[in-house]
Amino acid sequence: MSSRIVKVELADRSYDVVVGMGAVSSLPKYLPKKAKRAVIITQQGIDNQVSDMVEAAGLQCETAYIGRGEEFKSLQTIQQLCESFAQWGITRNDLIIGVGGGMVTDVAGFAAASWHRGTDVIHVSTSLVGMVDAAIGGKTGVNLPAGKNLVGAFWQPKAVICDTAFLATLPSKELRCGHGEMAKYHFLTGDDLVSLDLDDRVARCAQIKADIVSSDEREGGLRALLNYGHTLGHAIEIETNFALAHGEAVAIGLIFASKLAHSLGRIPKERVDYHLRIVGETYGLQTAIPKSCSLDRLVTLMAKDKKAVDGLTFVLDGPQGVETVAGIQPQIVHQTLEAMEVL
Repeated sequence: MSSRIVKVELADRSYDVVVGMGAVSSLPKYLPKKAKRAVIITQQGIDNQVSDMVEAAGLQCETAYIGRGEEFKSLQTIQQLCESFAQWGITRNDLIIGVGGGMVTDVAGFAAASWHRGTDVIHVSTSLVGMVDAAIGGKTGVNLPAGKNLVGAFWQPKAVICDTAFLATLPSKELRCGHGEMAKYHFLTGDDLVSLDLDDRVARCAQIKADIVSSDEREGGLRALLNYGHTLGHAIEIETNFALAHGEAVAIGLIFASKLAHSLGRIPKERVDYHLRIVGETYGLQTAIPKSCSLDRLVTLMAKDKKAVDGLTFVLDGPQGVETVAGIQPQIVHQTLEAMEVL
């Protein structure tokens, strides 16, 4: 089947996002000619046909496995990877390939950005959240106890491969995670994504992200809109010790953001209802705050969000569409949280 090609336009650092069933077969054309060795960073249990393709192309190939779970998205993992690179003799001219979901590509990208101050990286995304969001755009990073993705770098890949055949074997929780990010794109553009088949919907989400990244690579303004629903989402992830997957938490964050926007008089109730239909009905995602969460703790965590340059800061819907709004009073945030459904 034919693949869809989405271009991330960044002058001499532009690259393709290849989307479709069987898209992984396009990987050899993106392998840099200067590379003699490649390191595949992945996790146990992921179909690793990539190593065979890389070796068939004439590169010496090593595989580094990282742990599953947010506790492995850490500086310790980056150190362990870099020590392996040194042992294998990986040079700046070689290649790192991240094969896995968003966590893997985040870690692989940061390791690539750090090794010799910048080594080429290609992402082969195997999860829905990776295909529509995490693998695209060059944001890499790891977590600290104080918050998610607080340490990282901008490091654009040479290509992103999104083979939708991988989605057939994804657990339902991983699909929900991707659906949370997919839902976000409904509110950023107003596109009728529901009418598209899976490959076209993934490609359209990738295109929306690519267009935003091309306009604002380092999140100086417009790119912050991609964090719609993420401020509360990240706080819920931390407060629940990541019992909810990223996209599941973002889904709740989208509903909260719509209700906060309504509390501030930015959108009518009908727009809130639209958020509930897309998130809760179209994608079947949870829209209530987990009952184990402390509301005070959630507000404290949200105040530490990377966007919070002037008090509590959120990406909110409004008359001109979704935009960043700073300096929101904690009392209004707390009242909106208290009015949310709890489950």
